[in-house]
Amino acid sequence: MKQLKTLAIALVLFISAQVSAQSKIAHIDVKELMTNMPEMKAAQAQLQTIQGTYDKEYKGMVQEYQSKLQKYEQEAPTAGEAVNETRSKEMQGMGQRIQEFQQSASKQLQQKELDLLKPIMEKAQTAIKKVATAKGFDYVLDATEGSGLLVANGTNILTDVKKELGF
Repeated sequence: MKQLKTLAIALVLFISAQVSAQSKIAHIDVKELMTNMPEMKAAQAQLQTIQGTYDKEYKGMVQEYQSKLQKYEQEAPTAGEAVNETRSKEMQGMGQRIQEFQQSASKQLQQKELDLLKPIMEKAQTAIKKVATAKGFDYVLDATEGSGLLVANGTNILTDVKKELGF
């Protein structure tokens, strides 16, 4: 009975070794590929321009808020209670508009980033699939650091994919 178990285990190990030996596996660092793509560099420049515009508007709003706050604090002792209350509400409204602007700008920037990166990622995936098919690979693993791939000693198709993309 013990020999039968040992034989069964050996058979399972042999079959799994044969199956894995038949599959061709390659790897690619998708992050490296994406950062080297000319389209990515253009997208990053566009995002930086948009972010600069939002930052400028935000700083302007904060500067205006601080100026008014300083003015109102100086005039508070001589202004009436009704004026101070109105000014306090105005400052709260300005503070809220600044926060809303910051949240809206952040969401818009994230959406723009997604809109710009989606076609670039699709182009990269298409090139990876084309190279993998042409070279006969069954699987292509992402070798980007932190992706879960621990060892990548096999075939790296990064150079071939770059050639496919024309850079």
